[in-house]
Amino acid sequence: MKRWLTLAAGAAALTLATAGCAGSGGSGTASTASNTGTVTVWLMSGSAPTSLTDQSNKEFEDTHPGVKVKYEVQQWNGIQQKLTTALAGDNPPDVVEIGNTQTPAFASQDVLADLSGSVSDFNGSQWLAGLKASGEYDGKTYGVPFYAANREVIYRKDMFEQAGITATPTSTAEWLDAIAKLKAKFGGDPDFQSLYLPGQDWYALLSFIWDNGGDIAQAGGKSFKATLGSAGSKAGIDFYKQLVDVSGTKAPKDADEATPQQASVYGGGKVAMFVGAPYEVATAAKTDASLTGKSGAFPIPGRTAGQTAPVFLGGSNLAIPANSKNQSAAKDYVKLLSGAKYQTQLAAAGYVPGTSTDVSALDKDPLGSVMAKASKNGRAVPASPKWGDVESGQNPLKDMLTAYLTGKKTIDQATADADAALDKLIG
Repeated sequence: MKRWLTLAAGAAALTLATAGCAGSGGSGTASTASNTGTVTVWLMSGSAPTSLTDQSNKEFEDTHPGVKVKYEVQQWNGIQQKLTTALAGDNPPDVVEIGNTQTPAFASQDVLADLSGSVSDFNGSQWLAGLKASGEYDGKTYGVPFYAANREVIYRKDMFEQAGITATPTSTAEWLDAIAKLKAKFGGDPDFQSLYLPGQDWYALLSFIWDNGGDIAQAGGKSFKATLGSAGSKAGIDFYKQLVDVSGTKAPKDADEATPQQASVYGGGKVAMFVGAPYEVATAAKTDASLTGKSGAFPIPGRTAGQTAPVFLGGSNLAIPANSKNQSAAKDYVKLLSGAKYQTQLAAAGYVPGTSTDVSALDKDPLGSVMAKASKNGRAVPASPKWGDVESGQNPLKDMLTAYLTGKKTIDQATADADAALDKLIG
């Protein structure tokens, strides 16, 4: 899961979940492929568990006599260039896993097959709403949601209890009240942080921007217009600053959640809350094993009590290269993985399913169940073919946050500069 939560969509960050046959499960997929040949499948390291792929590959071959699955696990490091080369060639793999912010870029290059006519075959009615747009480009569908992950608020249950907090916050006002109570109880310790919040955690920022009615950018045909200077976006940025100011966070204002790794900071025992992913508790527990039992989670609160804030969904899509020599069999393979049978297995492994609304398999995990609940109000970044340039380069959102939080720029100056930079990148 690390890949899509650490850096998310186009650059490198965390992985998380999926689900065959228009909601009826994966078994018994009828063969529409030729009765001979090979289906080459590229999935990414850390995605589907080996137990799942062993079973699904065998099932596919059993239901498609004469067709063999050539299954290859790819590494995230260097995958952008490897995919670029393979998809432009005459003999690409037949099924590929692509980061959800990379999908529009490849679709715009005409190297992915148009799957618009097959959405219903891929359990389309069950797709996670926040991921649907990430597989679309110019009004057509090129990617099938495979799995997703999103952030939540990880907290110390024992500290909440000692501070007299009897219920987890369900609104931003209650969240601020909890911070005040934690500071009142533990603030005498100069190392204590009620909330660890780095200055450049723009993934967390998106929740506050969206919750206030703002957005990064608005689409206009194939182009985008940055909207960080809108009233809603500014309100979300202001709330981010309020959290930084009142929480006592000692996180750097010029770095993100990976510098230093926030899970390691939480593992030090002086942090009551941070915005992160379930897997980060296990990372923290390497420093202090007791944190596994002491940690809980709640969805990022929204302004309205009882309504969670929208969350950024990072994850992957399944796609079929336009030059695939066996597209019929490839569609059957995607149909199998996007069905309820294998989506449920992915959820049981701790992922948020991309093509199934059934997240009951995550209920056994207190942290995973909260993530799944929050994912229903999830969104993706603008589906621009050039979004990867935002994440991999001089990210205007990070620059904006640091400039505003440090007082180097007013919010009007910071957002105007960020909008101008984004317009150059994705406009």
